[in-house]
Amino acid sequence: MNDLSTILSEPVARLGASTITLGHALAFSALLFFGLFVALVVALWRSAKARAVAAAEAADHARDAEVRMAGILQSQAEMQGRMGAIAEVFGARQAELTQSIGQRLDAMTGRIGQTMTEQTKSTHESLAKLQERLAVIDTAQGNIQSLAGQVVQLQAILSNKQTRGAFGQSRMEAIVADGLPHGAYEFQATLSNGSRPDCLVKMPNGAPSLAIDAKFPLEAWNAIRAADGPELQKGAAQAFRRDIEIHVRDISEKYLIQGETQDTAFMFVPSESVFAEIHENFEAIVHKAHRARVVIVSPSLLMLSIQVIQAILKDARMREQAHLIQGEVIRLMEDVARVDERVRKLQGHFGQSAKDIEDILVSTSKVTKRGQKIEALEFGTQADGDAGAETPSRAPAANPSPRVADSKTGQLRLRVVEGDD
Repeated sequence: MNDLSTILSEPVARLGASTITLGHALAFSALLFFGLFVALVVALWRSAKARAVAAAEAADHARDAEVRMAGILQSQAEMQGRMGAIAEVFGARQAELTQSIGQRLDAMTGRIGQTMTEQTKSTHESLAKLQERLAVIDTAQGNIQSLAGQVVQLQAILSNKQTRGAFGQSRMEAIVADGLPHGAYEFQATLSNGSRPDCLVKMPNGAPSLAIDAKFPLEAWNAIRAADGPELQKGAAQAFRRDIEIHVRDISEKYLIQGETQDTAFMFVPSESVFAEIHENFEAIVHKAHRARVVIVSPSLLMLSIQVIQAILKDARMREQAHLIQGEVIRLMEDVARVDERVRKLQGHFGQSAKDIEDILVSTSKVTKRGQKIEALEFGTQADGDAGAETPSRAPAANPSPRVADSKTGQLRLRVVEGDD
């Protein structure tokens, strides 16, 4: 112990006037070590406390994070639900929009197709009409060319007397044959005086026949057309007047026979222009022909005369068959009377049907009103229902004496149902 005290009391350093011994140094070292240890413990405690606080804060942050994450997840789920609902709405709207656009496109396509079809049809109709008109124009052009050729042929025909007579005869025969029935006329018939008119139209009821001459002289007329100067035209006109007068006198002498032919004969002119020229510039010839009981007729006047004769023949045939027509009319009136009677019966049936339909409409109207009252729960007013109840025209005959329960007393009463006779 003394050695230890001696060792501890040995000076190890000097700090100014103070001497630092080994004991002081050891005590200072121990004190310093203790302070470091305390500081270390405090530091460790503080570090542990800081770690605990940090851990608590981390746990709090973790809990907050979990809460926030749960909120985020919930918000995300809600957002996903809303997004799903929005997607469904958008999908439905898109489907509706697609359907609407499709319908509109289909309608527009249909209208466009219909319009194009109508335009195509109209175009085809216009083209068809245009083709028809072009065909008519082509036909008219062909007719004009054919007419020009026929005019040339007519000029050649009229230049020959024999051919000219055949031409007038053929036109007259065509008009007569088209207008009169077979057997009502005769061509080149021989009269009692030996003359042969070009046509002899047989009149009804034993009346004398009508003579028609088709040999009209056109040499002087052609000379009038061919004359260059006034003197030549005057001479040709005089020759034409003389030829016509001679021809009228021949017709009057040959074809007007008392009791065999009519008092008037026809002189057929196969040209409307020649007929008009005669009546305009040669009126004296027309008057002489009338006095000689010869009527100058053109193709149109001959056709009209033939139609009149046809009407006369038809009237004569009707007069001959008057009794048969009267009988047919009587039977027709009987048929009309039967039809009238049946129509009146049908009218009565239609009237009864209309009345039945009106009754049915009244019943359906009342049923509709009762249904509306039932739907609106309006059972308070029974007056209207009782007043509007439809009275059956015939009582049901399923049970001759049914038992009906009285709604007030509940007792069964016998009700005798009287039906209509």
